Amino acid sequence: MSVPKKNEKYSEGLEVVTLPELNNDSNDITSSSTSNSPPSSVHSLDVEKKVLEDPIDLEQVELTLPAKLGISSFTRWLYHVAFSYYRKTFTVIFAANLIAFVVFVARNRGAPSAESVGSAASANLMVTLLFRQENFVNFIYELATDIIPLSAPLWLRRRLAKVFHYGGAHSGAGVAAVVWYMMYTALTTKDHIANPTKWSLANMVTSYILVLMFCFILGGAHPTFRRRYHDHFEAVHRYSGWVAVCTFWMHQCFAGNQYRLLQSNPPSLGRYLISTSGFWTFIVSSSCTALSWARLRRVDVYPETLSNHVTRLHFKYRNMKPFYGLKVSSKPLLEWHAFATIPDDDANGKPDGFSIVVSNAGDWTNDVIQNPPKKLWVRGYPLHGLLYTSKLFRKIVVVATGSGIGPPLSLFYADFTPRRIFWSTPAPETTYGSKVIDMVKKADPDAWIWDTRKQGRPDMVAVTYKLVAESGAEAVFIISNPKLTRKVVYGMESRGIPAYGAIFDS
Repeated sequence: MSVPKKNEKYSEGLEVVTLPELNNDSNDITSSSTSNSPPSSVHSLDVEKKVLEDPIDLEQVELTLPAKLGISSFTRWLYHVAFSYYRKTFTVIFAANLIAFVVFVARNRGAPSAESVGSAASANLMVTLLFRQENFVNFIYELATDIIPLSAPLWLRRRLAKVFHYGGAHSGAGVAAVVWYMMYTALTTKDHIANPTKWSLANMVTSYILVLMFCFILGGAHPTFRRRYHDHFEAVHRYSGWVAVCTFWMHQCFAGNQYRLLQSNPPSLGRYLISTSGFWTFIVSSSCTALSWARLRRVDVYPETLSNHVTRLHFKYRNMKPFYGLKVSSKPLLEWHAFATIPDDDANGKPDGFSIVVSNAGDWTNDVIQNPPKKLWVRGYPLHGLLYTSKLFRKIVVVATGSGIGPPLSLFYADFTPRRIFWSTPAPETTYGSKVIDMVKKADPDAWIWDTRKQGRPDMVAVTYKLVAESGAEAVFIISNPKLTRKVVYGMESRGIPAYGAIFDS
């Protein structure tokens, strides 16, 4: 079975019945169908691909990539890129807050109470932190994935698989919280000018400190800054967040003393605080942060050098189920690195800890490979990731490049969803060793392991489509660099095939 190389026209395979047979993927333009039916103008999420039941000899059948769905390249860009589920989630949450903001202002003739605005800010802050708390995120994944049977319609399952875009809820609520809090700060400033007291002054000062910290967090989280200065982003996000949490508790007390004394029969500070919703939502917010760091521990590491480019780190302090990731660090106050975990078995096939695959992708990973650690810090609870949603499909195609094979190894171990595998990497056996190769081959005896040093770069979109056509898979999962991930996901989605890859600005 041959694989088309990059820039080589794809000519092997078969025609998928529900998708018109058209030109290759060299241009994103709508072409005329070879059938007598009119060109499709529906989007890919409204099309279900027919699963091929009988095995097909791809050497004997001609295959060209079908035309992309949609009216034009612009509408496809809007549907699949501009209006991603991440951005849709952000927009829905922020728009709901904007409507509430306008209603608050209108009903109160431009001057809503500071307590009500503060409660809205605190509620959004709670949502922001919940969508970064590992147990809550795992619950969201399981809610979207585990209760839906495979007999459910594909249109429903493919949408639920977008649950990994939950970062849109985190950022949408976060930006909304900052807007609410700016309004709150303006109101506290007005209240202090109208009735200056030591408590109103303290409340106003802490409010401005919080706004400043929130602006640092928002500025550092901008995708461009985050990509170019990731270590700085982490530091700004972490330390500004800690300052904000500590300041917020002082601020709660100052605000409580200021506004309780305005009542005709002032309650005690404690009674006033527990009567406000903002106090309880901030209890939840603080618990999210505290719970993650309360799980901080330093554990033993057992390194296994695979090559001068890749090492595998084994951990024995606990067993790990498939589909989880974990954060590790050698300097817990400075930087953290997330990796997909792979369950390990002992010689008798019993669970024996877990491992992670580390490839040379920067200063920290290079240091780990050159000087394998004996101990590392871990934090938080293991977290579900993108590949957990593969459980929603009857059969999938897994595409990986280079060290992107690491996360799917957990999926292969689980052996839950039937799959086909395409892995493109330089010198696979030399770089990753026979154990990793054997895991890939065990998961798919017919896996395509493409050595780019010997065979050049393949046309990833054409190869992926060929595997989908051959196997009748319902979805594609790709673990690769941002550029190639976007290319393959768009190449599949625009042709009606569900495709999922990591989002890099979540």
